[in-house]
Amino acid sequence: MMVIDQPISAQRSDLWKLILLVTIPAIAAMVLTFGGAERLLPPASWWSALVNTDNAKSEELLFRHAFMPRVAVSILAGLGLGLSGILIQHLLRNPLAEPTTIGTNAGAGLALTVATLYAPDALANGRGAIALLGGALTTLVVFALAQRRQFSPVAVIVSGLVVSLTCGSASALLMAINREYTEDLFIWQSGSLIQNGDAIARTLLPQIAVCSVLAFMFLRPLRLLEAGDESAGSLGMRPAAIRLIGLSIAVAMSAFVVAAAGVISFIALAAPAFARIAGARTLLQRMVWSPLIAASQLWLVDQLIQFHFGEVAFPAGAATALLGTPLLFIFLLRLKTVTLGSREGTFTAVTPCGMPALLLLAVALVVATGLAFFLGKGANGWGWIAAAQIGELAELRLPRIGVALAAGAMFGVCGTLLQGMTTNSMAAPEVIGVSGGASLGVLALFVGTSSIDRLSLGVAASFGAFATLALVLFIAGRQRLSPEKLLLAGTSVTTLASALAALVLASGDPRTDFLLAWLSGSTYTATPSQAIATVVVALLLLSLAPLTVRWLAVLPLGETVSRSLGLGVVSARAILLCLIAIPTAVATLAIGPLSFVGLMAPHFARMSGFRKPAAEIFASGLYGAIILIAADWAGRTIIFPWQIPAGLLTALAGGPFFLIAMSRSR
Repeated sequence: MMVIDQPISAQRSDLWKLILLVTIPAIAAMVLTFGGAERLLPPASWWSALVNTDNAKSEELLFRHAFMPRVAVSILAGLGLGLSGILIQHLLRNPLAEPTTIGTNAGAGLALTVATLYAPDALANGRGAIALLGGALTTLVVFALAQRRQFSPVAVIVSGLVVSLTCGSASALLMAINREYTEDLFIWQSGSLIQNGDAIARTLLPQIAVCSVLAFMFLRPLRLLEAGDESAGSLGMRPAAIRLIGLSIAVAMSAFVVAAAGVISFIALAAPAFARIAGARTLLQRMVWSPLIAASQLWLVDQLIQFHFGEVAFPAGAATALLGTPLLFIFLLRLKTVTLGSREGTFTAVTPCGMPALLLLAVALVVATGLAFFLGKGANGWGWIAAAQIGELAELRLPRIGVALAAGAMFGVCGTLLQGMTTNSMAAPEVIGVSGGASLGVLALFVGTSSIDRLSLGVAASFGAFATLALVLFIAGRQRLSPEKLLLAGTSVTTLASALAALVLASGDPRTDFLLAWLSGSTYTATPSQAIATVVVALLLLSLAPLTVRWLAVLPLGETVSRSLGLGVVSARAILLCLIAIPTAVATLAIGPLSFVGLMAPHFARMSGFRKPAAEIFASGLYGAIILIAADWAGRTIIFPWQIPAGLLTALAGGPFFLIAMSRSR
């Protein structure tokens, strides 16, 4: 987006905001750094400890090989994450995009999990090479899937999200099965800047420097994409090649940081947002200021960790999300206007579908429900339940089936409504922060009490969900319920919840198995009353959602066009948000926070040919219900008598199936 004739006073004001946004954290970090160094050594000994370390003095060893390398890695990692984040968001034209979007982090995590469990000797030479290899392989898979569509933004985004969810579910499943061997991986997945020598800093410095030089050398082609692919093509450029090269540079930087310090994803999302909000209008300005903002903030966060926690290994990623989320909220509240360019295309089938295809989906749902109830695995192997067992097994299976069916339908419909309202293919019900808020409520209960029962869990999750929703709506409501502010605020809450969950799971508390099952999405504890409540809410949603089809058709045209057509934009968004938030909260309370269903069910519907809003709503609901019922049935039968949470299986099995279906769409 180009800014024309911006007043000089406004430019100076924006420049001062950007300078303060970098210098204030940097000065605070510098003060804390000097204080930490002084606690180890007197200032007069700093230089000699750096250039001529006395190995007989433990203080000099700590200063030279632990403290100073950690400072260097925090700054270098921030620079790399900030620049990779702005490149990915620019190339994919999506303000929610960051390195996790392309599958790099998930691939690195899966590679480390597999190595930890099945090839621990490979870790002897460090985790960096294994993480780098895993991230590179998954990124290559994403690029291969997107290559057929000329690396269009939506192709890269959706492919990356599906690959990330699949790898993440595989990692979570392996860690759940081998809980005692993988607790340290939770720390790595939340980011760790602890250093043992300067090898990582020496390696990371040239890597980030080379990638940064390449990125700025590639500035002109990157700027041409701002005018659109067609305009860039008319000037003799190849948009697909530009996007591939730019993404390769960004992914390389993020992979190097992941290999060095683990997963610190929030800073790559937040730093570009801070730069835009503070007034970085052009791509060059954002490429300059985003890395500086990220570096100063990550440096400060790490120094605060060392100042407060001392020798405790508090994850830097969790701390960044914990401290950065409130700051981002403050910026969003003060922001008057925001345009982040999140509009994009989507996948569709070659042939549109109508009522017969919907009826076929409904039949498939009935068949899946029947199989889930009557077919199972017991002590004697696979078999159909006998007539005498129906009454006994109905008490166990019907609540689970009811919860899975209703929650899946609600996630699917809510995903369609949110993607239609925001015109963002990455938008899922969890993105508005309701699921993240529920998770925060459960985590607070988990930390604050020694015992957890069903009632207290429901109350904590409900309070967290609706308190977070009120906060997100308050922030977005300051600008006519802006979809961009809504998505940024909601994503920040979700990221914060994920970071804190990883931190709690790494604590070693024996109750974490219960928490992990809920976070993974399971129907283990479903009750008849819970099933009835979720079914009632799902039916209400399915009866009200079709009334919004005109809004879903008009809102993607933009606010100006929507008003000219007589649509009350604010009231329409408010009603849609209520239709999304309340069912999402109910579904999350029933089955836990799920990512795959609400994100992918709308894409399944569109790829199947359901293009009209009404048909897409019902198709998404049917797809969501089928996915969750099938996943719940498979989870309780595959490794009987043990069970696998449905949330893990939806992404683990549904991800590859979705990618196959995507390859057949256009």
